[in-house]
Amino acid sequence: MSIITLTTDYGLKDHFVGALKGKLLSEFSEVDIIDISHNIDAFNVAEASYIIGAAYSSFPKGTVHLIGVDIELNSENQHIAMQWNDQYFICADNGILSMLIQKIVPQKLVAITIHDRLPNDATDLDAFVKVACHLAKGGLLNVIGKEIKAIKEVTELQAVVQENQIKGYVIYNDHLGNAVTNISKKMFLEMGKARPYEIQFKNKTIKTILAKYSDIRISSNYPIKYYEGEKLAIFNEAGFLEIAIFRSNPDTVGSASSLLGLSYRDAVTIEFRN
Repeated sequence: MSIITLTTDYGLKDHFVGALKGKLLSEFSEVDIIDISHNIDAFNVAEASYIIGAAYSSFPKGTVHLIGVDIELNSENQHIAMQWNDQYFICADNGILSMLIQKIVPQKLVAITIHDRLPNDATDLDAFVKVACHLAKGGLLNVIGKEIKAIKEVTELQAVVQENQIKGYVIYNDHLGNAVTNISKKMFLEMGKARPYEIQFKNKTIKTILAKYSDIRISSNYPIKYYEGEKLAIFNEAGFLEIAIFRSNPDTVGSASSLLGLSYRDAVTIEFRN
């Protein structure tokens, strides 16, 4: 089974997603196409990086991930393909893959060089389609690109470790309004060393990171529904600190976005005490 996943900022109103799938099927009719998300905020590299980092591990080895965010080829934005953790990633060299390579060194990394082999009217997306289908069929990276040693990192909104604190930023608000930060559990454990801490944001504080959402229930005297609307912090399945509202519903209970005012780029700090 060959799988190509799609992560884009194309949305679903226009024809772009359907046309992309049509191009993939025209090139490789037997491939399975899986949508991860088409609602990445336009040109939002940090959000795309988080989404693909959170999703890739659910797929089998050999899966090809096509990431269509900010893909225009220019002097500052080359096209790359990467073999990493036995999966393949195709995108522009704009920092999208930098969250992944913090965890595991790439097995192979190439700058895509097939553009001059395509028709004159071929688009940047056509190049991605050609590479994705080549890899899904079992093709080699060195056939479609020249090996490189490094890629760009996301230079904005980096979580910063200081003497007694970690300062991070909201990089994503999910459909429930939960605010996901770029503070990783690994960073927290290495910096915290089991010290007391306090999470600070928007003149608010949280003093405990829960293991799971329902741990917000601290007394059996009250039903769990009693705690709906309470703020909490948790490390989500992707391993990043998330500020949430228990049983959040943006239309009824409210959310971290609406009730706490947490939006993309807002600062979140963990202060440690000795």
